Amino acid sequence: MFKAGIRWMFLILGTAIGAGYASGREIWQFYGEQSGLAIIFFTFIFIVSCYIIMKISYEKRAKHFVPVLQELVGEKVAYVYDAITILYLFSTTVVMLAGGGATLELFNIPFWWGILIFGILLVLVFLWNINGLISINMAIIPALILFLITVLFIFLSSSGKEFSFSLQEQSNWPSAFTFTALNILPLVAVLGAIGSEMKSKGEAWVASIGSGVFLGIITFIYNEALIEVAQEIMLYEIPLFVILKNFPYIAVFIMSILLFGAIFTTAASGLLGLSTRFKEKLKMPLWMIAIILILLMAPFTMFGFATLVSILYPIYGIANLYLLAVILLNPIVNRYNLK
Repeated sequence: MFKAGIRWMFLILGTAIGAGYASGREIWQFYGEQSGLAIIFFTFIFIVSCYIIMKISYEKRAKHFVPVLQELVGEKVAYVYDAITILYLFSTTVVMLAGGGATLELFNIPFWWGILIFGILLVLVFLWNINGLISINMAIIPALILFLITVLFIFLSSSGKEFSFSLQEQSNWPSAFTFTALNILPLVAVLGAIGSEMKSKGEAWVASIGSGVFLGIITFIYNEALIEVAQEIMLYEIPLFVILKNFPYIAVFIMSILLFGAIFTTAASGLLGLSTRFKEKLKMPLWMIAIILILLMAPFTMFGFATLVSILYPIYGIANLYLLAVILLNPIVNRYNLK
């Protein structure tokens, strides 16, 4: 149970720790000053949300996210969320695909060749189905976490930072809900695909508590480091590079490689959610569906996403907050048969 729970934990972490999180951009957008309580709340809400999603997925023996959505929001509303989730996964995976191609340009690889290489690597992961993605996450995520925490501790130690917490200065606590909501749709999509693979609900407890505690600790330390460089963050696209600016070049190089890994795991998680969703209808192995999806996504990588994001992301934001509320209320609804 513990070993299987650890595997799912890394699947959750690989889904939540995307390039936006690892770069510090998401953390700074939602937190900053007076956010200690918000991060504590986030940790608790994230653990509860993951457990409820995994519990439903296990009980439904789900192979994709639709049965989980049906349990949470009902069959009629689930059709709407099915469409929103597909759009969300497709658009975010396109962005990751474009990001992978752009990252490889730093190594003098042309953009389209970079996308081709990135796409081939993604397809290779799915030759081993879900186990392939878990193996990649177990290789990349521990290295990313270890290096990130090491860098943050070195930075905070050198700056003489002292950790403090005052309940009178915690005005940003509502951010716990919006930050958790940011990750809800991809978590439902990915965890909804593993129900048939789980052997017990104990795995859900191990995975949920482990991933929540890890994310909570990293988020708190990261946020404290970002507060120290708050005046300079606006000058950098990637806040983490403000922290790294006085580190040796090798540290920046390693972090760039790990950020590429975070882009890769996010793209792979999106593809997993989409591939498992269409597997029953297409009657194809996951790697073949991944090829079709990547071919469909590739043309969209050449367009600017400002318009797309401005239209879709407000919809995602509302949908995510509602879904988070439904997930947190699920035990109460079931307890008193209010469904």
